Amino acid sequence: MNRMTPGDAGLVEILDGIGPRLRALRRDRGLTLETLAEDTGISVSTLSRLESGKRRPTLELLIPLARAHRVALDQLVAAPATGDPRVHLKPHRKERGSVLVPLTQYPGRVQVFKQVLSYREPKLVTHAGYEWLYVLAGELRLVLGERDFTLRPGEVAEFDTSEPHWFGPAGTAAVEILHLFGPHGDQAVVRTGPSATP
Repeated sequence: MNRMTPGDAGLVEILDGIGPRLRALRRDRGLTLETLAEDTGISVSTLSRLESGKRRPTLELLIPLARAHRVALDQLVAAPATGDPRVHLKPHRKERGSVLVPLTQYPGRVQVFKQVLSYREPKLVTHAGYEWLYVLAGELRLVLGERDFTLRPGEVAEFDTSEPHWFGPAGTAAVEILHLFGPHGDQAVVRTGPSATP
């Protein structure tokens, strides 16, 4: 008679957690099984069986799913915790000294960044989504269409990104902000308005 070792039990627990994680990722992104099947080339029935735990995941199935959801493979597998609660952030250095630190790692949900923005020329952009900005240090200039605002530490602004917009330092010194970006419907609750520039 085969006996299950503690290692086997841990493996079963990891495998059993993949299906619900796949379902949650798909639903968070607002995808149907049919759409995901088109994106990955995996049949609807196979996807359904994976999500319900009736089919064991393989690398051949998980790799295209990780690509479709734009997540790392280990996020689907959820490797066991090491006991270290610290999050190891990886800053990304941008042009002219700007720094972007992603604080969340789940595409399709609200994304949170800490940013240090260096001076650059304003260039209005539009895209789908909703943004929320909180100033940590320095002064932030926010241009929304024809309106121009200056935000100081502790002030918050939120806006629909389909409106032409730009934000950056109000002067030549860098500004440090928390930046939340999400799809429509994922709006921040805080409603503190920015102060208008004289």
